[in-house]
Amino acid sequence: MPQPLPRNPRRPKTRDAAFAAREAAAGAAANAVADKRAPVMRTLPAAPMTLMARPMPYPQPQPGPDRERYGAIDENGVQQVAQAPVSTFSIDVDTGSYSNVRRLLNAGRLPPADAVRVEEMVNYFPYDYAQPRDGRPFAVHADAAPAPWQARNVLLRIGIKAADAARDSLPAANLVFLVDVSGSMYSPDKLPLLKSSLKLLTNALRAQDRITLVTYASGTRVVLAPTSGSDKAAISSAIDSLVAAGSTAGASGIALAYQAAQQSFIAGGINRVLLATDGDFNVGITDFRQLKALVAEKRKSGVSLSTLGFGTGNYNDQLMEQLADAGDGAYSYIDNLMEGQKVLVEEFSSTLATVARDVKIQVEFNPATVKEYRLIGYENRALKREDFNNDQVDAGDIGAGHTVTALYELTLAGQPGLIDPLRYQPPSPAAQPGKSSAGELAHIKLRYKLPQAQASELIDLPVRDSAVRPLAQADDALRFAAAVAGFGQVAPGAAHAEAARPAIHRLVRARAPGADNPAQQCAGLSYTAAHACLPAWRPAPPILCRTVRVAGYRPDAAGRQRPDRAAGGRAVPPPQRSAVQLRGLAMPGQHRRGRGCGPEDLGQADDALRGLPAQRGPAHLPVPDRAQHLAGPVARRL
Repeated sequence: MPQPLPRNPRRPKTRDAAFAAREAAAGAAANAVADKRAPVMRTLPAAPMTLMARPMPYPQPQPGPDRERYGAIDENGVQQVAQAPVSTFSIDVDTGSYSNVRRLLNAGRLPPADAVRVEEMVNYFPYDYAQPRDGRPFAVHADAAPAPWQARNVLLRIGIKAADAARDSLPAANLVFLVDVSGSMYSPDKLPLLKSSLKLLTNALRAQDRITLVTYASGTRVVLAPTSGSDKAAISSAIDSLVAAGSTAGASGIALAYQAAQQSFIAGGINRVLLATDGDFNVGITDFRQLKALVAEKRKSGVSLSTLGFGTGNYNDQLMEQLADAGDGAYSYIDNLMEGQKVLVEEFSSTLATVARDVKIQVEFNPATVKEYRLIGYENRALKREDFNNDQVDAGDIGAGHTVTALYELTLAGQPGLIDPLRYQPPSPAAQPGKSSAGELAHIKLRYKLPQAQASELIDLPVRDSAVRPLAQADDALRFAAAVAGFGQVAPGAAHAEAARPAIHRLVRARAPGADNPAQQCAGLSYTAAHACLPAWRPAPPILCRTVRVAGYRPDAAGRQRPDRAAGGRAVPPPQRSAVQLRGLAMPGQHRRGRGCGPEDLGQADDALRGLPAQRGPAHLPVPDRAQHLAGPVARRL
């Protein structure tokens, strides 16, 4: 609590001169009336006073030029099986794109197209895949169902589930936190949020774990030498001492962090550098390729690197994601304290304990049953066909308990494709499947290395056409992954946005009871994206507003949806306004004042998520209003 500031008793209380004169005259008149002989009392100095000092508010981030940087994404195109029957890529366990998109939508901003990596949005959520039972580090699953945005196409899902590991069973951890304390980290969503997140991790450390704290700004220094996880007071004190000031010498900080990790290296343990920054390097090595090369060289020492992104305005998403890939680590973006709890505490095992390295997936499609295919996401994780069997080619790692999901959109043989046949070339002869491949859609192969091994091992399994089930009979995980993939494909400029838009509204309908349901966690964002990002595709039926009842919309000459005043409604926020301006609108079916009414057409195409029980009434989610984009515990979760 702030200490009171004593007032100097020798100084009289300062008063307004006019007020003091009026007060003196009134007092004199009163005394004269009471007793004309009574003397007027002289004015005495005021008694000593104490004033409470107002606490200094923490400086809030000021709006400025947007200098956020994102790597260009060249969306995967459709491939003809007759021309390219094999698809090869590395797994990706990053999740930063989803929480970064969440941050942008909560702020009422449309995410740039390059900020949306669909595989990271899908993999942000856990899926209930079966545990491995054959002694391998993970299990591979495959199934298929019609695509919710194109019923004649099929979505093939490949799911990987790493074996769970209790925290007490994990080997000792040697963690080096490399913290950016430059002046750009001053705002509350950067260094203060990072310090609070580190405090959460401190409480979860074990006695056998060692933590080192290295900072960089204009220079670099070791704030906390390797310290046992049991000495929580020393760790907490070192975290409290962090103050933001100076420029950003990120490259020298990376070198010092790896040096500290080597000095406290634990043979057979977890050795990892965790870089926490906004990515705004401006001193020393600042070239993107040189920084990647530096991290790729350091990983050969047996120390991996993960990145934790913070902040807005100058955030360098491209650097953070690529450094984690080069360092055999994971990339996470922390936009609130609950995300810090999720990444550093709840997912401690999967974030730090690697169960398999260099995991690659190769899928060969059967031309007798599949005409075209498209891999959804994983654009910057693509590999050459020959890289699959080359153990020298780096790929992604997977941690204990982690799930990885990949989706292919398939056009089956006999269905109209997206690529027209050539006019001057004869059509490719239909493939004649052998006895062993009859009735198969594809053949999946997966290579991985055990943590201490140099040679890879192989897992393979066929996907039979019987794996394709009606959408209503597909499991909840497949339907939800399909809906999130559709949500991710509506970014501006996405080639498949038109086809994926209805999946957003199916996701909105997937509001199963329970705040921890992943459909609940994502529904608010999908609704914001549907209304703020897709103005031309807004549902027409009535919606109940906070104070204004909207009777409906009608298209204008340009095809835009406009308020229909003739139907009895007043002017309402037009569809092209931001999510913040749309905060007064209720979710479809929500009861705010009076009866609730919502677009019935959302239920007509609900096959993608049927089976997740819908919830009617006040528990429906409101449109995100900045940080509070879901009600109750869901807001804390997000």
